[in-house]
Amino acid sequence: MIDIQDVEAASARISPYVRRTPLLPATQLSKPFSPGELYLKLECLQPSGSFKARGAANKLFSVSPEEMKRGLVAASGGNHGLAVARSASLVGIPAHIYLPDNVLPDKIEKMKRWGATTVIAGKNYDDANGKALEHAQQTGALYFHSFADPTIVAGQGTVGLEILEDLPDLDTIVVAIGGGGFITGTAVALKAARPEIRVIGVEPVGSPTLHRSMETGNVVELERVTTSVPTMACRRTDDALFAQARTLIDEIVLVEDEAMARAAENLWFEFGLAADLSGAAAVAALSEGLVSVKPGEKVCAPVCGAGLPF
Repeated sequence: MIDIQDVEAASARISPYVRRTPLLPATQLSKPFSPGELYLKLECLQPSGSFKARGAANKLFSVSPEEMKRGLVAASGGNHGLAVARSASLVGIPAHIYLPDNVLPDKIEKMKRWGATTVIAGKNYDDANGKALEHAQQTGALYFHSFADPTIVAGQGTVGLEILEDLPDLDTIVVAIGGGGFITGTAVALKAARPEIRVIGVEPVGSPTLHRSMETGNVVELERVTTSVPTMACRRTDDALFAQARTLIDEIVLVEDEAMARAAENLWFEFGLAADLSGAAAVAALSEGLVSVKPGEKVCAPVCGAGLPF
């Protein structure tokens, strides 16, 4: 799907349009999140509130000005929609974002502030994605897939390049999974430099899309999704993406929605970080003891999405 050259090209392309986010040592805690030496990659500080800003910018600036004029369309559980809306605003073109009905209202309002048109279209991401594809077919707008577009995956992978520059002796990274684009792109960047780095994915108990697929060795479509976290609710990943992801991901753990909520509250209490539940998923997995970590092991947990934890 992608290789390290794609990620490096994305890094050069998007540098004027995204932030290089801090890697914060998780010290001075009332109760440690992990027995390891933990670092938080603060992607919640991106202009749109998540790592999705990277992929959307890479996709946008990979196309011609003529293609841009057709406008953008995407489906999203929230964070991808914000990134697409923000990208469209950079070049003054329209964006239509199709959303499931459980998207947080504050994220919808932020999309509107970026100038996007938002449409509630069904109960889950898959419903919204069907409507986004119809819109693209009918209008010719550029369709921005939230996780399966190679250009978007390469953009997300630039997170891995930054982590390695700041923490070259990283041992383990723990990454939230929605559809699988973020963990795959980041793992490409990390393992190209140091194949021994452990890549651990985190999915909700109520949306074990890649976990089930990894168990069977084939892409599995879930009969239903019960998580309340719209940014991590995906019934089916992409075949090409999964073919690469399965070669890079060492393990996937499943976390309860309530544990993510507790982790979000702890990030607010300990650091003043406003993380949405997906942004707190990696910390939740570590705090719940779902990831085996040795004392002194260098671990990175991307805080991948912003939101109010209360």
